[in-house]
Amino acid sequence: MKPRQYHERTLIVIKPDGVQRSLVGDIIHRFERIGLKMVASKMLVATPAHIEKHYTLDPEWLMKTGTKAIKGYTDKGLKPPSTDPMKVVALVLKNLIKYMSSGPVIAMVWEGAHAVEIVRKLVGSTEPLTSDTGTIRGDYMLDSYRLSDHNERAIYNLVHASGSLKEANEEIKFWFKDSEVIDYDLILEKVIYGMTGGK
Repeated sequence: MKPRQYHERTLIVIKPDGVQRSLVGDIIHRFERIGLKMVASKMLVATPAHIEKHYTLDPEWLMKTGTKAIKGYTDKGLKPPSTDPMKVVALVLKNLIKYMSSGPVIAMVWEGAHAVEIVRKLVGSTEPLTSDTGTIRGDYMLDSYRLSDHNERAIYNLVHASGSLKEANEEIKFWFKDSEVIDYDLILEKVIYGMTGGK
């Protein structure tokens, strides 16, 4: 039977800076408080190869990210390191791999109505400096592209969140075996979705 819309799932990874700053409980609380349900979690130190594969699951990610980075520079009146998206994204990916494999991360799968969109809204925009107050990145982090570029590193923004349902499905399969994702009910769901809610 096809899952109902409120069984949508998304991947969240609390990055090494989120773990090191002891923000795991606060971050999890944000997702629980809105009514999402955690259906899988694990703590690990990811290998560089694992992180590279994660960011390149989508074959178009390299070109899209390189193009977006160049636009970000030019929109702010800054000179990008290159006008070639593939050269720019090579630097981005190198820094992401170093950052994401530098210490423990916590990978989680969250389930609920509009899970992908809700999580993206709670997390905030990629750059903490421009993230809205009330978002995880806006409330708990002060990093910016300007600082990360100056220090030749990835931007520290606490969490990764899947950007679309397609991306979420691919990323969940990459980080978790089917047997590690648990299907269960919460009493809370009947309150959130109505007394006739459920499977």
